[in-house]
Formats: sequence, structure tokens, C-alpha cells
Amino acid sequence: MPEHLISRDEAESDLVAAAAYLAEAVSSADGRAEAMSAVVPLYLKRNDVDTAAELANSVDDGFTRDRLLTQVAEKCAETDDDEYALQLAEAIEDTGLRSQALERVALIKASKGQLEAASGITADLDHRDFALAGIAAKQAELGDKAAADATLASIEFPSAKVHGLLEIASSDVENKVELLAAAESAADEIEHNEERIRALLDIGNLLIEAERSDLAIRTFDHAKEESEALDNVHRDAFLAGVALGFFRAGSLDLADRALDLVSDKTQTAACLLGYAREFWKRGEHAEAIDALEEAYAILKSQRDREIRSSKSRYELFTSIAAQFAGFERGERAIGIAQEIESEPDHIAALTQIAGILALRKEDEEARHALQAIPDDASRVFALIAMSDSKEKNGDRDGAVVLLDEALVLAEAVPQVSARSSALNEIGRRFETFGQTEKSAAAVGSNLALIATIRDESSRALALANLSEVYPAEVREADAASVRAILRDR
Repeated sequence: MPEHLISRDEAESDLVAAAAYLAEAVSSADGRAEAMSAVVPLYLKRNDVDTAAELANSVDDGFTRDRLLTQVAEKCAETDDDEYALQLAEAIEDTGLRSQALERVALIKASKGQLEAASGITADLDHRDFALAGIAAKQAELGDKAAADATLASIEFPSAKVHGLLEIASSDVENKVELLAAAESAADEIEHNEERIRALLDIGNLLIEAERSDLAIRTFDHAKEESEALDNVHRDAFLAGVALGFFRAGSLDLADRALDLVSDKTQTAACLLGYAREFWKRGEHAEAIDALEEAYAILKSQRDREIRSSKSRYELFTSIAAQFAGFERGERAIGIAQEIESEPDHIAALTQIAGILALRKEDEEARHALQAIPDDASRVFALIAMSDSKEKNGDRDGAVVLLDEALVLAEAVPQVSARSSALNEIGRRFETFGQTEKSAAAVGSNLALIATIRDESSRALALANLSEVYPAEVREADAASVRAILRDR
């Protein structure tokens, strides 16, 4: 193979090609794999499967190579180049990943209504049951109930049968209850306890959608019995899911009884957050606020030795803070966000709150959330979120003003990767808003910035990300920056 699949001339005229050119030059195996993982999908968007496949094949890391080849095979299946799709799937070295690739190709064929092709691929799979479930779902969608029933009957793996029945039930209003009853019977045959309970919870929630709360309560009770028998860390999460299911089905008494069995305060608080959202949907706003306050109080009371996952706990604090903003309690939301000890979650909460408050047209409170964010980089992304909210509200002028502010602030961000990402997002939105000159300026600034990145894989990644915002061909005004980025390669 030549040193570069992508020529220097191509790279200087096309940012996607430039990103690929840089990725090919990355010396470390991990860095090259990371860069190619960003570049290959860009060629697939262009329907250039040949280049995508060759670039994927150039990756030394076996897992990444196989995963990228799977993506190319899927794209070929979508465009009906089935022969090439199968050829690429068969070229995958890892047995398990090869089987998954063939299954995905079969599922794509099924989703397109090409059932004969899907069945042909499925016939050669050692583990074909999930592919058969997809075929059954499409047969049902096309109105061939007898064929769907026959395909479902041929499935041996209970989890796959449940998956197929749930997929069919999701769209078949007339037979939904009958299908869900069959799914529950199939779920009883699942050997893995957690998988069986998860299926029961899915069935119960679909029964609520079918307006059969009586049957849903029975199914959740079944899941409750199964969950109580567990003796591992999953027990509390499932019982919390059962409690929320009972609540959504209309039985607060059963919900509270199930919730009383939960010992993990994080799971209890998560369930109460679910209660709050349901109360709000029903118009019971006072009850929603009370449930949310209780969720926060329980989570706050958790002692260090009781914490099973700090990550989950901080994420839940973020969700609760953001929900207060959604419940018209902006000041309370900001106060809770500022108490979060994990800085990334603290910033994430304030960013979400700023966006939510802007969407609610509470601009002064949104500014308070913005000002509480401690660093410029994070504040830039909060301004972008606020701009998105203005756009959703139909206030294009207000959205542009916030982007202008974000662009000025972005220039002061010292972290190169954060500034590059921000400039991408700002440029993308300016283009969407019809602010072509401002978009070009943001993109041009980003190109000049990327040229200063020393790490070769980081430079390739930044350029790949920018290429999704940039026009197909390099503009004359940016040619020097592109050449600087490609220096010594």
C-alpha cells in the first residue's frame, strides 16, 4: 500500500481528505485508531464506501478495524450493494464481531423490506435469533401476520422472541395486548434473572401505553416478586423501576410499598424524580415540587459509606437541579447546581439550567445560571445552549446575539480543544441562521487554531470535526491555514 491513500493535492482542497491524510500519518496505533474512527464515517456520509473500507483496513488495532468495517458493511447494505456488504463483513477477523456485522446487515435488509435477502443472510448465522426477530417485525408491519407468527415460532432464544414481540407490539395497536401477553410468557423462559426482569418492566410500560393499567399492575407485580429474589446490586434499581411502573399505572399505594423495599438512596431519589415528572404531566404541580424536594433531600442525606456509584449520584443531582428549572424554580435549580461537588457535573447542571430557563423566556435567571459557571470554555457552551433555546422559541435575532457573545468569549478560551469544538458549534449555527460571513469567520479562526495543535491525532480529530461544518471545497481564504495544518506530513 502507498504511504498515503489520500494524495496531498486532495488533502489541500478538501477538509475530509485533509483529515484522512493526517490520520494516515499518525504514528501511534491508538492515535491512528481514534483518528480513523472520526474520518471513516465522514466518507460513509459521502457514500464513498471504497475509500472508507481502505482507510478502515489501514488501522492496526484489530477491534477498531473490525468495528469500522462493520460500519462500512452497514452502509453498503443500506445502498443495496449487498455483495460488497457481505464481503466486508466476512473480512472481519473477530468471530463475534463478524457475526454481529452479518446480523446488522440482515436487519438492514429486513428493515428495507428485502426479506428474502435478509433470510438468506440469516440462514448462515450461528446465532440468528435476533435477526429473525427483526424479520418477524417487518413481516408484521407489512401485514403478513402468518409469516410473522411462523418466524417468531422458529426463534429458540427467549430474549430474542421477547424482543421481536415487543417491537411488533410497539406499532400494532389492534393486537398490542395479545402480543404483550405472549411476550410475558416468553419472558418467563429467560434464564438470566436481570434480563427477565428488564423484559417484564418493558412489557408493563407498554401495557400502560395500551391503556391497560390493570394488566400493567399485574406485570409489575410479577417483576417485583422477581426483583425481591435478587441478591445483587441490581435489586434496588429494578425495585425502583417497579415502583415507578406502579405509579404510572395509577397505584400510588403499590408504588410506595415497592419503593419502601429499596435501600439505595440514589435509586430511591431517582424514582421520586420519576414521580415528580409524572405529577407535573398530570397538572399536579404542587405534588411534583414536593416529590422533587423529597428526591433532593434523600440524595443529599446519603452518607459516604452508602454511596454505590458517585458518578450516578452526581448525574442524579444534575437531573434534579435541571428539573427544578423545568418546574419554574430557577433560583432553586441554580442553588442546587452550585452545591454539586463534582465540577464537571456542577457545570453540566448550570449549562442545562441556563438553556432551560432561556427556553422558558426567563432570561434574567438564565443569566444568573450563566454567571455561576466558573470557566470561560463552559460558559461558551452555555451561551450556545441559550442560543438554541432562543431559536426554538422563534427568536432568531436573540439567538444570533447570544452566538455573537459566545464567539467573542470563545477567543479567550485557553484550551485549544475546547475552543476548537466551540468554534465548530458556533460556525454550524451561524450557517443555519443564514449568517454566512460570521460562519466563515468562525471556521477560519478554527482552521488557524488547528494549525497550532502539535499532537498529530488531536489535529486529525479536530479537522475531522470541523469538516462536518465546512463546505466541500477549501475556500481560497483558508488555503494557507490548511497547508499549515498539513505541514511536514
